[in-house]
Amino acid sequence: MTAALRIGNVSGFYGDRLSAAREMLEGGDIDVLTGDYLAELTMYILWKAKGAGRPGYASTFLTQMKEVLGTCVDRGIKIVVNAGGLDPKALADAIRDLAAEKNVSPAIAYITGDDLMPRLDELREAGVDFQNMDTGEVHGESSPTPATANAYLGARGIAHALSAGADIVICPRVTDASLVVGPAMWKFGWDMADYDRLAGAVAAGHVIECGAQATGGNYAFFEEIENPIRPGFPIAEIYPDGSSTITKHEGTGGLVSVGTVTAQLVYEVGERNYLNTDVTLDLGSIELTQEGPDRVRLSGVRGQAPPSTVKVTMNCVGTYNQSMTFAIPGDDVEAKAALAQAGMLEALGGAAQFDSVDFRLVRTDQPGATLNELSVAKLVAKFSSYDKDKLGRRIFDAAMSLALSSYPGIYFQDEKQQRPTQTGLAWPCLVPQELITERVVLPNGSTAEFPGSEKKTAQPAVFVAEAPGTDVPEGPTETVSLGKVFGARSGDKGAHANVGIWGRSDTAYAWLREHLTVEAFLGIFPEAAGHEVLRVELPNLKAVNFLIRGLLGGGAASGGRFDPQAKGLAEFIRSRQVDLPRSLLEEQNR
Repeated sequence: MTAALRIGNVSGFYGDRLSAAREMLEGGDIDVLTGDYLAELTMYILWKAKGAGRPGYASTFLTQMKEVLGTCVDRGIKIVVNAGGLDPKALADAIRDLAAEKNVSPAIAYITGDDLMPRLDELREAGVDFQNMDTGEVHGESSPTPATANAYLGARGIAHALSAGADIVICPRVTDASLVVGPAMWKFGWDMADYDRLAGAVAAGHVIECGAQATGGNYAFFEEIENPIRPGFPIAEIYPDGSSTITKHEGTGGLVSVGTVTAQLVYEVGERNYLNTDVTLDLGSIELTQEGPDRVRLSGVRGQAPPSTVKVTMNCVGTYNQSMTFAIPGDDVEAKAALAQAGMLEALGGAAQFDSVDFRLVRTDQPGATLNELSVAKLVAKFSSYDKDKLGRRIFDAAMSLALSSYPGIYFQDEKQQRPTQTGLAWPCLVPQELITERVVLPNGSTAEFPGSEKKTAQPAVFVAEAPGTDVPEGPTETVSLGKVFGARSGDKGAHANVGIWGRSDTAYAWLREHLTVEAFLGIFPEAAGHEVLRVELPNLKAVNFLIRGLLGGGAASGGRFDPQAKGLAEFIRSRQVDLPRSLLEEQNR
């Protein structure tokens, strides 16, 4: 019987715990070490880094490798990461230099083909209109200027590089799950038509791609975790049939439970069909089983042929933004805010000179506060312009000119001069698979190509969720926070925000499915009014997912919201008051 392939993830984002790779190797055995470093925002950050003369790859990976590269080579552990970012070749070269310092000789491959910036005109001539998936706008001459344009590559290049003897595969923008799918294809010899197996690996990859979020990090019920400090990073044990077990090294912090895995499965998803470059995963088919302490099995996963298009994210150059925050203590908050706003605009000569001006009153003040600092509201004044010279010192000076001539109690919460920050605008779009080619530069210097035209694609079938067999709980109710019974996790998908909400019993899910309609959701989250809200039922996960289209404006890099990636939205939703049956509350407390 073929043994499982143990894949350990040591990074969920660019900036994650640097010691994670060392901890993973010290904690026990793995076969493959992976790391996910690239969010859509990260590609824009790396573009700005390159413009400033710094590397266009995730340099934290190189820092991690200084601790573990020799150990990985000695133990035969493969390394597959997307840390290549905008310059996978440069990172491959840097790893070679590091290997020479360590007196080891790993075979290093890297992948290209995702960067579409040099091909934009060619693709337009081929009929690609780069229509924004979020807004429907076609990218034209009057649209924001692209800084990056990267296609989400699949797993074929990774699998080929490993089959050709690579010990390390440096990837650029590939789908997050490809870091798991590629090694599984290599290990078990799957082909591109093994849709159920590929989908199973995508599911496992989606669980572990965000690191410790699968092992108790950011978990709604964190108080139930015996050791929530420094959770261990996740491991996916992949089996030849595509099923998997999510676990972590024994003795590490955190928790692997049906709940922690569910939380990650509903994170940053939209519809039931989860589209990947190589396969379409049916999220509604995943069955979760607690096999033992810190071991959750994923089985029953179904897949279909991949879509005919590949997602591409262009990061466009946005405005320069600059903010000042007025502190407003005491009473008459709205009148004081109006006076500050009028004074600020008068000092600057009006709002018309800027591309946008936003004054946002944040009621952080608490009625009846007994501490001074708890009586303070905030007025955040944000100015945006494509002309950097319209910002800078003059914004700071305009605010300071009001220090002795505005509302009583005025002071500022950021008295140091704020520098203008250039923002980015996410522009997600689709390009036909046949126009994308993955290229692998192998350790011997030769190149292999994998055209998208070789894939068999299809429009995925749409599944309808079955009604639960459990009766909806009725009877006397109490008004409590939704989070007393239900967990939730939220995140960003371009301009959209998702909130996945799940119950921990069949009766809890029956109530959730029956009562948390779109109308009810808008009732507890009125800010979503005016946005299209997609609601998806996932009975196998006892979950309902909500996708709020356009809530995040221009995406995480645009700086349009206090919580630009909607990370805290789920906890806000859980804090909202609802009427829950006492029977559910009693069940929760057992």
